[in-house]
Amino acid sequence: MKSSEELLKLLATFVEKGILTTQDAKKEIFTNLKFKKEDIFERLKIVTREEFEILKLIVSKQDKEIKKLKLIKKSKIKKAKKL
Repeated sequence: MKSSEELLKLLATFVEKGILTTQDAKKEIFTNLKFKKEDIFERLKIVTREEFEILKLIVSKQDKEIKKLKLIKKSKIKKAKKL
């Protein structure tokens, strides 16, 4: 209900401004929907698949580095206990 009211208000605004051709109205509607979509994505903090894959790769590399450092730490502790 609310979205249909917004659409009607948008169309009424177009008519008031003199946007009479269907191509212009279509362009304005698509632009408006694009901004709404981007706003929703921003509020939900949605990322693209590419950004997700890059972040996944970074986390994987960090995980490997952490495991490597833990092994080094354990080996140093063992050497210190032997002394």
